[in-house]
Amino acid sequence: MASRSTTAPEAGAATARPARATMREVAQAAGVSLSTASRALTGSGYVSADVRKRVAKAAADLEYVPDATARNLRQQTSRVIGVIVSDLRDPFYVDLASGISGQCRRRGHGMMLADNGGAVRRELEAAESFVSARVTGVVLTPMSKDASAYLLSHGVPVVEVDRQFAEGVCDAVVTDNRAAAFKVTQDLAALGHKRIALLIDETDWTTGRDRLSGFKQALEQAGLGAAAGLVTTAGLDVVQAQGVAAKLLTRRDRPTAVFAANNLLAEAVWRAAEAVGRTIHDELSLACFDDVRWMTMVTPAITTVAQDAVSMGEIAVDQLLERSRNPSSPVRTVMLNATVVRRGSTAPPPARPGRASAFAPRGGDALDEVALAEREQDQHRDGHQ
Repeated sequence: MASRSTTAPEAGAATARPARATMREVAQAAGVSLSTASRALTGSGYVSADVRKRVAKAAADLEYVPDATARNLRQQTSRVIGVIVSDLRDPFYVDLASGISGQCRRRGHGMMLADNGGAVRRELEAAESFVSARVTGVVLTPMSKDASAYLLSHGVPVVEVDRQFAEGVCDAVVTDNRAAAFKVTQDLAALGHKRIALLIDETDWTTGRDRLSGFKQALEQAGLGAAAGLVTTAGLDVVQAQGVAAKLLTRRDRPTAVFAANNLLAEAVWRAAEAVGRTIHDELSLACFDDVRWMTMVTPAITTVAQDAVSMGEIAVDQLLERSRNPSSPVRTVMLNATVVRRGSTAPPPARPGRASAFAPRGGDALDEVALAEREQDQHRDGHQ
């Protein structure tokens, strides 16, 4: 076995970390030139099978680890893919990152992961770090056009996932949000619902814009008209969204069905319904985007639009590596179909929609003064009927 000389530390001195083996030491141990050892370890250029095996054994004996920084400087790139997601507390982004990671590993690349926390500034900071690290390319769920534009201006390939801010400029992998939203809303209308609410986080991004479009199209096709749909914006915060949902569920013209545009908003509606005493299935139908684990752990289980986030991540990596090899090929957007998974949370509306519960909200989830006043008026009228 090849060995390296070391100097024993003096008594009482801190143990020094052994120096890392160099390519030159591997070459010496294998009895070959430095350039031959480099070709054998990198796989670039011809080296006989016997020499390649000898160099590999010397490298293993010396516990040689390639210097990625030096290689990146020579090649002006690395075998690492940068990934920026919006919120790793959200199961959708966890699954997406998992798909990216697995495909990176299968394709012989590493992954650098950044969570922008929903902040455009953090997203741009991550993009700057990836340029400095000379990553092969970047997969991101963009918060704005800024990060993609910055990366592309530095010659870094980009694939936008889930939503697009650089349509026609860089590659993308998205779900057919319009078709999925249309199908869910169509199903609710077919069950007999005349008052259907869409609870949505935003309508400026392609995701929100297309889900709103599909929702409206389904209402129109069902002959319900715009008045049948209550479009309510709830933002990105679950607690805030729960308050918005509670107000929605206690209106006089409250909906008999709610379509939540993502899994966080579905959680907000579920909690709000419990707080105001509206029973899912019996009094309120609930459907949503994103099939996350908790939705089959509650009763009734939630009807959802299932997106394959893992596959989205895998396809994004393949697109990115193809773009790296063929930078001048036409920009391509891959649109994936989503599946509507029907469960017990959706049902025909009650024969006569009941009034809002007379009980105070549970769990400390207070309604605002307007909602409370409306409920008190309903109770007063009930007492005089």
